[in-house]
Amino acid sequence: MNTFHYLLAALLSASALTASAQKLVGGDISLLPSYEEKGAKYSDHSGNAIPSLLPYLRQQGWNAMRVRLFVDPANATDEEKRQGVAQDLGYVKSLTKRIKDEGFKLILDFHYSDTWADPGKQWTPSSWLQLDDAALGERLYAYTKDALLQLKDAGACPDYIQTGNEISFGMLWGARQTQANRCYTNSPTANWNRFTSLLSQATKACREACPEAKLILHSERSCDPTVLLDFLSRMQEAGVDYDVLGLSYYPYYHGSLETLSSTLSQVEKTHGDKKIMIVETGYPAHWAIGGSTYDFSSTYPYTDAGQKKFTDNLIATLHRHDNVTGLFWWWPEANEYGINWQDAVTSNWYNSTLFDNETGRAYSALTELRLFADGQTGISAPTATRTTPIRAARYNLLGMPLAQPRGIYIMGGKKILGQ
Repeated sequence: MNTFHYLLAALLSASALTASAQKLVGGDISLLPSYEEKGAKYSDHSGNAIPSLLPYLRQQGWNAMRVRLFVDPANATDEEKRQGVAQDLGYVKSLTKRIKDEGFKLILDFHYSDTWADPGKQWTPSSWLQLDDAALGERLYAYTKDALLQLKDAGACPDYIQTGNEISFGMLWGARQTQANRCYTNSPTANWNRFTSLLSQATKACREACPEAKLILHSERSCDPTVLLDFLSRMQEAGVDYDVLGLSYYPYYHGSLETLSSTLSQVEKTHGDKKIMIVETGYPAHWAIGGSTYDFSSTYPYTDAGQKKFTDNLIATLHRHDNVTGLFWWWPEANEYGINWQDAVTSNWYNSTLFDNETGRAYSALTELRLFADGQTGISAPTATRTTPIRAARYNLLGMPLAQPRGIYIMGGKKILGQ
Protein backbone atom coordinates (compact mmCIF):
# COMPACT_ATOMS: atom_id res chain seq x y z
CA MET A 1 0.00 0.00 0.00
CA ASN A 2 1.52 3.34 -1.03
CA THR A 3 1.51 6.59 0.91
CA PHE A 4 -1.63 7.85 -0.78
CA HIS A 5 -3.64 4.80 0.26
CA TYR A 6 -2.41 5.00 3.84
CA LEU A 7 -3.46 8.63 3.97
CA LEU A 8 -6.81 7.91 2.37
CA ALA A 9 -7.49 5.18 4.94
CA ALA A 10 -6.60 7.60 7.73
CA LEU A 11 -8.94 10.17 6.24
CA LEU A 12 -11.87 7.76 6.15
CA SER A 13 -11.29 6.57 9.70
CA ALA A 14 -11.24 10.19 10.88
CA SER A 15 -14.46 11.16 9.10
CA ALA A 16 -16.62 10.71 12.20
CA LEU A 17 -14.30 12.94 14.24
CA THR A 18 -14.36 15.57 11.49
CA ALA A 19 -18.15 15.53 11.42
CA SER A 20 -18.41 15.92 15.19
CA ALA A 21 -16.02 18.89 15.07
CA GLN A 22 -17.98 20.64 12.33
CA LYS A 23 -18.49 24.33 12.88
CA LEU A 24 -21.93 25.82 12.37
CA VAL A 25 -22.57 29.08 10.56
CA GLY A 26 -25.92 30.66 9.82
CA GLY A 27 -28.50 33.02 11.20
CA ASP A 28 -31.69 33.50 13.16
CA ILE A 29 -34.28 33.74 10.38
CA SER A 30 -37.39 33.70 12.54
CA LEU A 31 -39.21 36.35 10.46
CA LEU A 32 -38.55 34.86 7.02
CA PRO A 33 -42.15 33.65 6.44
CA SER A 34 -43.47 37.11 7.30
CA TYR A 35 -41.20 38.78 4.75
CA GLU A 36 -42.11 36.19 2.13
CA GLU A 37 -45.83 36.64 2.79
CA LYS A 38 -45.54 40.40 2.34
CA GLY A 39 -43.67 39.99 -0.95
CA ALA A 40 -40.08 40.92 -0.06
CA LYS A 41 -37.75 40.67 -3.08
CA TYR A 42 -34.28 39.29 -2.43
CA SER A 43 -31.32 39.43 -4.80
CA ASP A 44 -27.64 38.55 -4.64
CA HIS A 45 -24.87 41.10 -4.39
CA SER A 46 -24.93 41.62 -8.17
CA GLY A 47 -28.68 42.16 -8.32
CA ASN A 48 -29.71 38.73 -9.60
CA ALA A 49 -33.07 37.67 -8.18
CA ILE A 50 -33.09 35.02 -5.45
CA PRO A 51 -36.22 32.92 -6.01
CA SER A 52 -36.01 31.19 -2.62
CA LEU A 53 -33.83 32.37 0.23
CA LEU A 54 -33.10 29.11 2.09
CA PRO A 55 -31.51 27.30 -0.91
CA TYR A 56 -29.50 30.43 -1.67
CA LEU A 57 -28.11 30.60 1.87
CA ARG A 58 -27.18 26.94 1.61
CA GLN A 59 -25.27 27.74 -1.58
CA GLN A 60 -23.43 30.52 0.27
CA GLY A 61 -22.00 28.00 2.73
CA TRP A 62 -24.45 28.39 5.59
CA ASN A 63 -25.22 25.09 7.31
CA ALA A 64 -27.46 25.95 10.29
CA MET A 65 -30.43 28.14 11.22
CA ARG A 66 -31.92 29.40 14.46
CA VAL A 67 -35.62 30.03 15.14
CA ARG A 68 -37.29 31.51 18.22
CA LEU A 69 -40.50 30.25 19.82
CA PHE A 70 -42.86 32.29 22.02
CA VAL A 71 -45.46 30.68 24.28
CA ASP A 72 -48.42 32.77 23.06
CA PRO A 73 -47.40 35.82 21.02
CA ALA A 74 -51.08 36.73 20.62
CA ASN A 75 -50.73 38.18 24.13
CA ALA A 76 -47.87 40.49 23.14
CA THR A 77 -48.53 44.21 22.83
CA ASP A 78 -49.27 45.71 19.43
CA GLU A 79 -45.86 47.40 19.44
CA GLU A 80 -44.10 44.11 20.24
CA LYS A 81 -45.96 42.45 17.38
CA ARG A 82 -44.78 45.25 15.09
CA GLN A 83 -41.23 44.45 16.25
CA GLY A 84 -41.50 40.85 15.03
CA VAL A 85 -43.16 38.92 17.87
CA ALA A 86 -45.16 36.36 15.88
CA GLN A 87 -43.59 32.93 16.31
CA ASP A 88 -46.13 30.58 17.90
CA LEU A 89 -45.80 26.81 17.61
CA GLY A 90 -47.72 26.54 14.34
CA TYR A 91 -45.54 29.21 12.71
CA VAL A 92 -42.38 27.55 14.00
CA LYS A 93 -43.36 24.02 12.92
CA SER A 94 -43.82 25.16 9.34
CA LEU A 95 -40.57 27.17 9.19
CA THR A 96 -38.38 24.59 10.95
CA LYS A 97 -39.68 21.80 8.70
CA ARG A 98 -38.51 23.82 5.70
CA ILE A 99 -35.15 24.40 7.35
CA LYS A 100 -34.61 20.71 8.07
CA ASP A 101 -35.80 19.67 4.62
CA GLU A 102 -33.22 22.01 3.11
CA GLY A 103 -30.47 20.18 5.02
CA PHE A 104 -29.65 22.74 7.71
CA LYS A 105 -28.92 22.02 11.35
CA LEU A 106 -31.55 23.63 13.58
CA ILE A 107 -31.33 25.62 16.81
CA LEU A 108 -34.67 26.08 18.57
CA ASP A 109 -34.67 29.14 20.84
CA PHE A 110 -37.29 28.93 23.59
CA HIS A 111 -38.42 32.38 24.72
CA TYR A 112 -40.31 31.31 27.83
CA SER A 113 -42.58 34.31 27.47
CA ASP A 114 -45.35 35.68 25.26
CA THR A 115 -42.93 38.36 24.06
CA TRP A 116 -39.23 39.20 23.89
CA ALA A 117 -37.19 37.58 26.64
CA ASP A 118 -33.87 39.36 27.24
CA PRO A 119 -31.78 40.72 30.16
CA GLY A 120 -34.26 43.50 30.84
CA LYS A 121 -37.47 41.48 30.63
CA GLN A 122 -38.28 37.86 31.32
CA TRP A 123 -42.03 38.12 31.79
CA THR A 124 -43.95 34.94 32.60
CA PRO A 125 -46.54 33.94 29.95
CA SER A 126 -49.98 35.29 30.76
CA SER A 127 -51.56 31.85 31.05
CA TRP A 128 -48.93 30.76 33.62
CA LEU A 129 -49.13 33.77 35.95
CA GLN A 130 -51.44 32.19 38.53
CA LEU A 131 -49.15 29.18 39.10
CA ASP A 132 -46.98 28.86 42.20
CA ASP A 133 -43.32 27.97 41.68
CA ALA A 134 -43.88 24.19 41.91
CA ALA A 135 -46.77 24.26 39.45
CA LEU A 136 -44.83 26.67 37.22
CA GLY A 137 -41.98 24.16 37.00
CA GLU A 138 -44.41 21.40 36.06
CA ARG A 139 -45.99 23.60 33.41
CA LEU A 140 -42.61 24.56 32.01
CA TYR A 141 -41.63 20.89 31.76
CA ALA A 142 -44.90 19.87 30.10
CA TYR A 143 -44.88 22.80 27.65
CA THR A 144 -41.26 22.23 26.62
CA LYS A 145 -41.73 18.50 26.11
CA ASP A 146 -44.99 18.90 24.18
CA ALA A 147 -43.53 21.54 21.86
CA LEU A 148 -40.51 19.37 21.08
CA LEU A 149 -42.60 16.26 20.47
CA GLN A 150 -44.83 18.21 18.09
CA LEU A 151 -41.76 19.39 16.20
CA LYS A 152 -40.46 15.82 16.00
CA ASP A 153 -43.81 14.63 14.65
CA ALA A 154 -43.63 17.43 12.05
CA GLY A 155 -40.18 16.25 10.90
CA ALA A 156 -38.39 19.21 12.47
CA CYS A 157 -36.51 17.83 15.45
CA PRO A 158 -34.01 20.44 16.67
CA ASP A 159 -30.31 19.61 16.72
CA TYR A 160 -29.68 22.24 19.40
CA ILE A 161 -32.12 23.65 21.95
CA GLN A 162 -31.83 26.94 23.85
CA THR A 163 -33.57 26.60 27.20
CA GLY A 164 -34.34 30.29 27.54
CA ASN A 165 -33.14 33.41 25.77
CA GLU A 166 -30.44 35.66 27.31
CA ILE A 167 -31.12 34.37 30.82
CA SER A 168 -28.10 35.80 32.66
CA PHE A 169 -30.47 37.31 35.23
CA GLY A 170 -32.97 34.46 35.37
CA MET A 171 -36.28 33.84 33.63
CA LEU A 172 -40.03 33.67 34.32
CA TRP A 173 -39.84 36.62 36.70
CA GLY A 174 -43.62 37.07 36.86
CA ALA A 175 -45.97 39.71 35.43
CA ARG A 176 -44.64 42.68 33.48
CA GLN A 177 -42.45 45.01 35.55
CA THR A 178 -41.92 42.36 38.25
CA GLN A 179 -38.57 42.80 40.00
CA ALA A 180 -38.61 40.30 42.86
CA ASN A 181 -37.39 37.20 41.04
CA ARG A 182 -34.44 38.70 39.16
CA CYS A 183 -31.08 37.01 39.65
CA TYR A 184 -28.28 39.52 39.94
CA THR A 185 -24.91 38.64 41.47
CA ASN A 186 -26.06 39.92 44.87
CA SER A 187 -29.63 38.60 44.65
CA PRO A 188 -30.96 36.37 47.44
CA THR A 189 -30.01 32.70 47.20
CA ALA A 190 -33.71 31.88 46.97
CA ASN A 191 -33.92 33.71 43.64
CA TRP A 192 -31.11 31.64 42.18
CA ASN A 193 -32.54 28.40 43.57
CA ARG A 194 -35.91 29.20 42.03
CA PHE A 195 -34.29 29.97 38.67
CA THR A 196 -32.09 26.87 38.48
CA SER A 197 -34.97 24.67 39.59
CA LEU A 198 -37.13 25.99 36.76
CA LEU A 199 -34.28 25.71 34.28
CA SER A 200 -33.67 22.10 35.27
CA GLN A 201 -37.30 21.29 34.47
CA ALA A 202 -36.79 22.66 30.98
CA THR A 203 -33.55 20.72 30.41
CA LYS A 204 -35.16 17.52 31.71
CA ALA A 205 -37.94 17.85 29.15
CA CYS A 206 -35.40 18.42 26.37
CA ARG A 207 -33.37 15.33 27.26
CA GLU A 208 -36.50 13.18 27.30
CA ALA A 209 -38.07 14.50 24.11
CA CYS A 210 -34.91 15.02 22.00
CA PRO A 211 -32.11 12.97 23.57
CA GLU A 212 -29.75 13.52 20.63
CA ALA A 213 -30.03 17.31 20.76
CA LYS A 214 -27.37 19.48 22.40
CA LEU A 215 -28.55 22.00 25.00
CA ILE A 216 -27.51 25.66 24.86
CA LEU A 217 -27.33 27.93 27.90
CA HIS A 218 -27.70 31.49 26.59
CA SER A 219 -26.13 34.63 28.05
CA GLU A 220 -25.53 38.09 26.61
CA ARG A 221 -22.62 38.83 28.99
CA SER A 222 -20.07 38.29 26.20
CA CYS A 223 -17.99 41.29 27.27
CA ASP A 224 -18.70 41.17 31.00
CA PRO A 225 -16.57 38.25 32.24
CA THR A 226 -17.11 38.97 35.94
CA VAL A 227 -20.88 38.52 35.69
CA LEU A 228 -20.65 35.73 33.11
CA LEU A 229 -18.21 33.61 35.13
CA ASP A 230 -20.29 34.10 38.27
CA PHE A 231 -23.37 32.99 36.31
CA LEU A 232 -21.59 29.89 34.97
CA SER A 233 -20.28 28.98 38.41
CA ARG A 234 -23.80 29.15 39.81
CA MET A 235 -25.07 26.93 37.01
CA GLN A 236 -22.29 24.45 37.74
CA GLU A 237 -22.99 24.43 41.48
CA ALA A 238 -26.69 23.83 40.82
CA GLY A 239 -25.96 20.99 38.40
CA VAL A 240 -27.74 22.68 35.49
CA ASP A 241 -27.52 20.43 32.44
CA TYR A 242 -26.16 21.96 29.22
CA ASP A 243 -23.61 21.27 26.48
CA VAL A 244 -22.94 24.65 24.85
CA LEU A 245 -22.60 28.19 26.14
CA GLY A 246 -24.46 30.45 23.72
CA LEU A 247 -23.45 34.12 23.68
CA SER A 248 -24.96 37.23 22.16
CA TYR A 249 -22.32 39.64 20.88
CA TYR A 250 -23.25 42.98 19.36
CA PRO A 251 -20.21 45.30 19.30
CA TYR A 252 -22.37 48.43 19.41
CA TYR A 253 -23.92 47.21 22.69
CA HIS A 254 -21.23 45.00 24.24
CA GLY A 255 -17.80 46.33 23.29
CA SER A 256 -14.71 45.49 21.30
CA LEU A 257 -13.53 42.26 19.75
CA GLU A 258 -10.56 42.36 22.10
CA THR A 259 -12.91 42.33 25.10
CA LEU A 260 -14.91 39.49 23.57
CA SER A 261 -11.71 37.51 23.00
CA SER A 262 -10.62 38.04 26.59
CA THR A 263 -13.98 36.79 27.86
CA LEU A 264 -13.79 33.71 25.63
CA SER A 265 -10.31 32.92 26.94
CA GLN A 266 -11.49 33.11 30.53
CA VAL A 267 -14.47 30.85 29.83
CA GLU A 268 -12.26 28.33 28.03
CA LYS A 269 -9.90 28.30 31.00
CA THR A 270 -12.57 27.81 33.67
CA HIS A 271 -15.23 25.83 31.77
CA GLY A 272 -13.19 24.13 29.08
CA ASP A 273 -15.54 21.15 28.88
CA LYS A 274 -18.21 23.32 27.23
CA LYS A 275 -18.39 24.36 23.60
CA ILE A 276 -19.23 27.99 22.84
CA MET A 277 -21.38 29.50 20.12
CA ILE A 278 -22.04 33.11 19.19
CA VAL A 279 -25.76 32.58 18.69
CA GLU A 280 -26.47 36.25 17.97
CA THR A 281 -24.34 38.89 16.33
CA GLY A 282 -24.67 41.69 13.82
CA TYR A 283 -23.27 44.98 12.56
CA PRO A 284 -24.79 47.75 10.39
CA ALA A 285 -24.05 48.26 6.72
CA HIS A 286 -26.05 51.47 6.35
CA TRP A 287 -27.11 53.29 9.53
CA ALA A 288 -26.22 53.07 13.19
CA ILE A 289 -28.31 50.97 15.57
CA GLY A 290 -30.49 53.08 17.83
CA GLY A 291 -29.37 53.03 21.45
CA SER A 292 -25.81 51.98 20.62
CA THR A 293 -23.41 52.30 23.55
CA TYR A 294 -20.22 51.93 21.50
CA ASP A 295 -19.28 53.56 18.21
CA PHE A 296 -16.84 51.60 16.05
CA SER A 297 -17.72 53.40 12.82
CA SER A 298 -14.21 54.83 12.45
CA THR A 299 -12.92 51.24 12.21
CA TYR A 300 -15.99 49.68 10.65
CA PRO A 301 -17.91 52.31 8.66
CA TYR A 302 -21.64 51.79 8.19
CA THR A 303 -21.13 50.53 4.66
CA ASP A 304 -21.05 47.21 2.88
CA ALA A 305 -17.25 47.21 3.16
CA GLY A 306 -17.36 48.18 6.85
CA GLN A 307 -19.81 45.40 7.68
CA LYS A 308 -17.63 42.92 5.78
CA LYS A 309 -14.52 44.10 7.61
CA PHE A 310 -16.22 43.59 10.96
CA THR A 311 -17.29 40.11 9.87
CA ASP A 312 -13.76 39.22 8.77
CA ASN A 313 -12.27 40.44 12.04
CA LEU A 314 -14.92 38.67 14.12
CA ILE A 315 -14.21 35.40 12.34
CA ALA A 316 -10.46 35.84 12.80
CA THR A 317 -11.05 36.46 16.51
CA LEU A 318 -13.24 33.38 16.91
CA HIS A 319 -10.75 31.20 15.04
CA ARG A 320 -8.28 31.83 17.85
CA HIS A 321 -10.58 29.98 20.28
CA ASP A 322 -10.83 26.23 19.80
CA ASN A 323 -14.02 25.89 21.85
CA VAL A 324 -16.03 28.24 19.62
CA THR A 325 -18.03 26.09 17.21
CA GLY A 326 -20.90 28.28 16.03
CA LEU A 327 -21.58 31.74 14.59
CA PHE A 328 -25.09 33.05 13.88
CA TRP A 329 -26.16 36.43 12.49
CA TRP A 330 -29.33 37.77 14.05
CA TRP A 331 -32.20 38.77 11.76
CA PRO A 332 -30.21 38.49 8.50
CA GLU A 333 -33.39 38.13 6.42
CA ALA A 334 -34.75 41.62 7.25
CA ASN A 335 -35.65 43.19 3.90
CA GLU A 336 -38.53 45.54 3.18
CA TYR A 337 -37.69 45.91 -0.54
CA GLY A 338 -40.71 45.05 -2.66
CA ILE A 339 -43.08 45.43 0.29
CA ASN A 340 -45.71 48.15 0.59
CA TRP A 341 -44.12 50.28 3.30
CA GLN A 342 -47.58 51.16 4.58
CA ASP A 343 -47.96 47.46 5.36
CA ALA A 344 -44.39 46.66 6.40
CA VAL A 345 -43.34 43.57 8.33
CA THR A 346 -41.99 45.63 11.24
CA SER A 347 -42.48 49.18 12.45
CA ASN A 348 -38.81 50.06 11.86
CA TRP A 349 -36.05 48.76 9.62
CA TYR A 350 -33.45 46.58 11.26
CA ASN A 351 -30.14 48.20 10.36
CA SER A 352 -27.90 45.16 10.89
CA THR A 353 -29.58 42.96 8.31
CA LEU A 354 -27.58 41.22 5.56
CA PHE A 355 -29.83 42.68 2.84
CA ASP A 356 -30.26 46.28 1.74
CA ASN A 357 -33.80 47.32 2.62
CA GLU A 358 -33.79 49.81 -0.27
CA THR A 359 -32.62 47.45 -3.04
CA GLY A 360 -33.06 43.92 -1.72
CA ARG A 361 -29.42 43.12 -2.53
CA ALA A 362 -27.28 40.93 -0.31
CA TYR A 363 -24.40 42.57 1.49
CA SER A 364 -20.91 41.09 1.14
CA ALA A 365 -20.84 39.86 4.74
CA LEU A 366 -23.52 37.28 3.94
CA THR A 367 -21.14 35.25 1.81
CA GLU A 368 -18.15 36.09 4.00
CA LEU A 369 -19.69 34.28 6.97
CA ARG A 370 -18.98 30.92 5.33
CA LEU A 371 -15.31 31.40 6.20
CA PHE A 372 -16.07 30.72 9.84
CA ALA A 373 -16.81 27.09 9.02
CA ASP A 374 -13.24 26.61 7.71
CA GLY A 375 -14.41 24.83 4.58
CA GLN A 376 -16.41 22.25 6.52
CA THR A 377 -19.71 23.04 4.79
CA GLY A 378 -19.56 20.71 1.82
CA ILE A 379 -16.15 19.07 1.61
CA SER A 380 -15.60 17.14 -1.59
CA ALA A 381 -13.45 14.08 -2.28
CA PRO A 382 -9.63 14.17 -1.87
CA THR A 383 -7.60 15.59 -4.75
CA ALA A 384 -3.88 14.96 -5.29
CA THR A 385 -1.79 18.06 -5.95
CA ARG A 386 1.80 19.25 -5.72
CA THR A 387 1.08 22.96 -5.70
CA THR A 388 -0.98 25.25 -3.47
CA PRO A 389 -2.11 28.80 -4.31
CA ILE A 390 -0.20 31.14 -2.02
CA ARG A 391 -3.27 33.08 -0.92
CA ALA A 392 -5.46 30.04 -0.16
CA ALA A 393 -5.95 29.22 3.52
CA ARG A 394 -5.21 25.60 4.46
CA TYR A 395 -6.47 23.65 7.46
CA ASN A 396 -6.04 20.19 8.93
CA LEU A 397 -9.02 17.85 9.38
CA LEU A 398 -9.83 19.43 12.74
CA GLY A 399 -10.09 22.89 11.21
CA MET A 400 -6.77 24.23 12.51
CA PRO A 401 -4.70 26.41 10.15
CA LEU A 402 -1.55 24.94 8.60
CA ALA A 403 1.58 26.88 7.78
CA GLN A 404 2.84 24.11 5.47
CA PRO A 405 0.53 21.61 3.72
CA ARG A 406 1.43 18.00 4.42
CA GLY A 407 -0.69 14.89 3.98
CA ILE A 408 -4.41 15.46 3.57
CA TYR A 409 -5.56 18.98 4.31
CA ILE A 410 -8.55 21.23 3.58
CA MET A 411 -8.44 24.15 1.16
CA GLY A 412 -11.33 25.98 -0.41
CA GLY A 413 -13.84 23.46 0.89
CA LYS A 414 -12.01 20.48 -0.63
CA LYS A 415 -9.80 17.74 0.78
CA ILE A 416 -6.38 17.95 -0.86
CA LEU A 417 -3.50 15.46 -0.79
CA GLY A 418 -0.24 17.40 -0.44
CA GLN A 419 2.97 15.93 -1.80
